[in-house]
Order: sequence, then structure tokens, then C-alpha cells
Amino acid sequence: MEHWDLIIIGGGPAGLTAGIYGARSGLKTLILEEKTLGGATAESPLIENYPGFPAITGRELVNKIAEHCRKFGVTIKEIEGVVELDLSDGKKIVKTDQASYSGSAVIIATGCHYRELDVPGENKFRGRGISYCAVCDGAFFKEKRVLVVGGGNSAATSASYLSNVASNVKLVHRRDQLRADEALFRNLQERKVEFLWNSVVKEVKGDVKVKSVVVHNKETGESKEVEVDGVFVQIGEAPNSQLAVKAGVKVDKGGYIIVDERQGTNVSGVYAAGDVTNGPVKQVGTAVGQAIVAATEAFGYIKRPYYYKG
Repeated sequence: MEHWDLIIIGGGPAGLTAGIYGARSGLKTLILEEKTLGGATAESPLIENYPGFPAITGRELVNKIAEHCRKFGVTIKEIEGVVELDLSDGKKIVKTDQASYSGSAVIIATGCHYRELDVPGENKFRGRGISYCAVCDGAFFKEKRVLVVGGGNSAATSASYLSNVASNVKLVHRRDQLRADEALFRNLQERKVEFLWNSVVKEVKGDVKVKSVVVHNKETGESKEVEVDGVFVQIGEAPNSQLAVKAGVKVDKGGYIIVDERQGTNVSGVYAAGDVTNGPVKQVGTAVGQAIVAATEAFGYIKRPYYYKG
């Protein structure tokens, strides 16, 4: 079993940043990513709030961070999913679907996954009109009618992106105003996106593909069928913390890993960073900041320099 100083689970901005700081400090560092690098960030059509980049796509930003990471000699293994963690011993054992590795310290940066509507028709039309990624699937809806569900920055960004592709974009939100940044809301107004306020999707209908959705207005109590060709679900995310929980890492009631001010978990030598943690702000910038702290603390835990207080 190959031994590493630092094993990082997850190849999004948090995991890649932790890799940069781990390797720069001299740690033999491994990143394991079950899919391809980038996580949810790679699917973002546009990022306008990351310092130094007034406007950049998620994929471009991830590629730059990954290039930086590889420059320092970090070993990155994509399409290798972690299936089990054993954190009970001094050496942490990380088992994947291909091999097992031991590490002196572990950083969990597994991010989140998209929440689902949980309504009739959603599973039936997944990939046939139902999508969770505007960048991935937007091109399939050129000159067609689409509906975006959600009210946060992700929903607003997706609706803005789709307005460049689709013939008509509607956004349905369960409240009477968006949670998204004001700048994004103004942008949607300029792009003539139609808002369906105080409303929720109750059902997705169609034959081979999506044909319509049933939208219920919570204020009036009325339901109506809206003809659309595609539905983009952007109603938030849920943490990918299941493996951590099985290994004894504590989470809050929402399933987010509980970390202290130094990104430490309740398990010695195990840290967490990014969207999987209970940090209050889920953004690329905060994920990067948390990863820097986590990697720095992992270095202290492993090498025990004179200044380390852990």
C-alpha cells in the first residue's frame, strides 16, 4: 500500500488548492477525484465574483488552478472514486474503486451534489429535458423554451446563460424575490427573462421528452400547465459527506462536516474544506480560503514544526 503524507479527497477548487499548499510545503500529496476535475465549479457558465477574474467560466478557472497544482508535483488521479475511509488508526486508510492508500493526514473536499425537485416526472425525463447543468446541456435547447427552477446565484447565472441560447427563458421561484446578487437580477431583467414568483413546480409532463410542467402559485392557490422543452433544476445542493459520516466524522443536521476555525474535524489529522463543510458561505473564494488553512494545518500536524500549536 503506497503511503502519502497528505491525501485529498475531491478535485474541485478546494481540493486543488489544498494540493498546491500541501505540495509547496514539501508534503507528498495525492488528490483523488471520482469524476473529472472541477466539481460543480467546472459546470458554472460564468463566475464574476472571484478576485482577479472579472469574468471567467468555471471550466477555465478550474483548469488554471489544476495547472498550478500540477506545477508543484501533486499526483492527481481522476475517475477514481473513494469507496471507504478508515480513520481509526494513526495512519489513515483511503480505499478507492481501484486501490488502497495510506496517509498521515486527510483533507475531505468532496463538495456537494445537486438537489432534486422530487416531483412526478423528474426521474422519467432526466436527460430527456430535465437537466441540472446549463453549461453541459444548454446547447441542446437552441431556440427552444426552457424553465429554470431556483432563486440563488446558480439559478440566475444559468438563466442568464440560457438566454443566449433558448428562444424563451422562464424562471420559477418559490418566493417573491431572488436570493441571487442584485447585479444578476438586473441582468436577467435586461435579458427579458420571465419570472414566475411565489411558485413551485408540481409535475413534469411529456411523452418521449419534456413537453410541459405544472406550476403552482402558492399565493393564489392556482395551478397552470406551462409548455416548455427543457427544465433546468437549480435549487441548491446537498453535501457529499456520507463516507465521512461512516468513518466517524461529525456533521451538522444538514449533513455538512463540522469544522473548527482551523478546518479540523473531530478526528485528529482529518480536515475538511469547501462546500462540504458547515461554513456559512458556499463560494469558490471561501472554498479556496478554507483549503489554504486546511493544508497549512495538515502540514503542521504531520511535520510538527516548532511553531505548530495543534
